[in-house]
Amino acid sequence: MVHAFQTSSHRKKHLDHILVRLVDASGAEGWGEIASPSAPYYGAETTATCWHIAEEHLLPAVVGAEWDHPARLRERWGKVRGNHFAAAGVDAAAWTLWAGAQGVPLAAALGGTRTEVVAGVSLGIEPTIDALLDQVRRQVDAGYPRVKLKIAPGWDIEPVRAVRSAFPDLAVHVDANGAYGGGDEEIALLRGLDAFGLLMIEQPFAPRDLLAHAALQRAVDTPVCLDESVETVHDLRTAAALGAGRVLNIKVSRMGGLTPAVAAHDAAAEYGMAVWCGGMHEFGIGRAANVALSSLPGFTLPSDVSASAKYYARDVIAPEVVADKGIVAVPDTPGLGFAVDTAFIAENRRAEAVVRA
Repeated sequence: MVHAFQTSSHRKKHLDHILVRLVDASGAEGWGEIASPSAPYYGAETTATCWHIAEEHLLPAVVGAEWDHPARLRERWGKVRGNHFAAAGVDAAAWTLWAGAQGVPLAAALGGTRTEVVAGVSLGIEPTIDALLDQVRRQVDAGYPRVKLKIAPGWDIEPVRAVRSAFPDLAVHVDANGAYGGGDEEIALLRGLDAFGLLMIEQPFAPRDLLAHAALQRAVDTPVCLDESVETVHDLRTAAALGAGRVLNIKVSRMGGLTPAVAAHDAAAEYGMAVWCGGMHEFGIGRAANVALSSLPGFTLPSDVSASAKYYARDVIAPEVVADKGIVAVPDTPGLGFAVDTAFIAENRRAEAVVRA
């Protein structure tokens, strides 16, 4: 990574992700990405658990299978519970394979209607407020219209106040990744963020603490956004019934692939919730899937689909994802829309497994 990234739980300077390549009988291929963290801080899955589940359970279930639509392929591993990150890579590979075989762009295959999407950026916790302001300035100068700030207990009101003071017209939202307890004191503290005109307060409490999120949403004017709390459409239904938030961050990885992500997009519209596409610092393969998903009509807020160069000195696709003044073009070529740099991948891969029929 070109710049270390710190959240409320950990700091990272490099990423190990798993790339999934599905090949059909004709030799056509589709690519997906398992973008799980290496450690179980964001969620329970890790790179190691995803490798195991994909190699031992998901891929053996689909290799040799006949299917006419990627949404149907998921039925092959329907008995596998959870493990959404692992499933997401296989599901996305199936979608890119199918879209390419149909001769349509991935975005069109998903039901996308936009030719370009608005990108925002996510900024980690910095050693000092001045360092944070420097990072925000870099992204504003690059043309990004929205900046997300990671917050944690002890790093919340003051850094947000500083950013708002320096950039009074910038669209800003904050993300705690569940770092706060759900008690009255924490809710009172977070109410202080109401003064800064934020787009949203994302995932302040633990994933399953929907009641605390609902209490905060009743107490603040700023929309509460759910991330880790919603892994399935069933979770979304419960959150909507409780009034636990007004915005949903739809992550392909967290929800288990493009198939459930599209379902969440449709359900959120039914519940009157705004949606945007979040990311897990995906390499270009996963980032391309996020761009395609963001082209669906319900994604009305800037998504975390910033340029490859924001995170990496070199990406695994060519050309890389580029943002022009915060706007990312949606590819109009069949399949993934980008060429996968297999030679670069081969030079840098740490392991490889092949599952055959």
